[in-house]
Amino acid sequence: MADTDVRKPPIRIGAGVVRIEPKPEWLKVRWGAGPTFNLVEQQLRAHGLHTVCEEAICPNRGECWGRGVATVLIMGDVCTRRCGFCAIGKGRPAALDPNEPAHVAETSAILGARYLVITSVDRDDLPDGGASHFAACIRSVRERTGADVEALIPDFKGSRSALETLLEAQPICLAHSVETVPELYRTVRPGSFYDRSLFVLRMSKEISPGTATKSNIMLGLGETRDGVLRVIDDLREARCDGLTIGQYLAPSRGHLPVREYVHPDAFAELGEIARSKGFTFVASGPLVRSSYKADQQFHGERVGS
Repeated sequence: MADTDVRKPPIRIGAGVVRIEPKPEWLKVRWGAGPTFNLVEQQLRAHGLHTVCEEAICPNRGECWGRGVATVLIMGDVCTRRCGFCAIGKGRPAALDPNEPAHVAETSAILGARYLVITSVDRDDLPDGGASHFAACIRSVRERTGADVEALIPDFKGSRSALETLLEAQPICLAHSVETVPELYRTVRPGSFYDRSLFVLRMSKEISPGTATKSNIMLGLGETRDGVLRVIDDLREARCDGLTIGQYLAPSRGHLPVREYVHPDAFAELGEIARSKGFTFVASGPLVRSSYKADQQFHGERVGS
C-alpha cells in the first residue's frame, strides 16, 4: 500500500505544548495478579533477576507475566547513560554476576519459555560493553532449553567486534531501538547517536545476514509525522526487518513530559505505512513495546494496530 493510499488522521504531536491531563481511555490498563503472574515473580526473585518490565514500569507487565512471559534485564539495574525517558537507575554499576547466565537459563526452563527476550542496561564501563556476558546468557538459555532468544541490545558504542561476539551466540532476532527522531536525540538520548544506532542495525545485517533485526520508535515526545516517516525510511534503508511503534509514557514528573497522547488511529496509519515499506513484521499501537508479544511479532502475527 502506497503512502498516498493510507488514511491520515491528524497527528498533533510536535506542537511543543506540554499539558498535564488524564490519560485517555485507550491507555488505561487494569490488571491483577494470578497464579502464573505469581510464579513468574517468584522465579525472578529466587534467581536474583531483574526485568525491564519492572525497571521501565511497563504497562503490560500484568498481561505478560500472566502469560508466563518476562523480558529479562541483565548486567544489573544501573545504567551508565542518562536517557531522559527511562526509569532505569543511572550511575556506577556493580560488577557482573558470573552466575547470571545460568540463572537466566534456569528461570527460562522453569517457566517453559519457548521464546525469550533478553535485554540489558548500557555498560559503557566494560571494555566490550558487556557483549560477551550478553552472549553467554544467550548461549546458556539455548543450551538449557532450546528456546529462541531475541537480544534487545544497547549500541555497544558501535563496536563491530562486540556485535560479532553477540551474534556468534545466534540470537534469532537482534533488536536495537532508535527510540525517537534524530532532532530529539540530544534531549531524549544524551550519550547516544541516531546515526550510530542505524549503523548498529546495518552492521548486524552485514555480520549475520540471516539474523532478523528490529527497532522501536516512541511517539509523544515532540516529534512530527514527517520526522517519524523519515525514521521509518532510514530503518528500511538499514535493512531492518521489524518495527514496533508505541506511546511514550513518563515514568515520573522527573522524566521528560509527554507532549501528546497519540490517537490509536495514528498508530494504525503508521503501522500500515511501515508494512507498505517492506518491514517483515510490524507492531504499532499505544501500548506496544519492543518486546511486547515478541514471539507473535516475529512470526508475523498482528500485534497492536
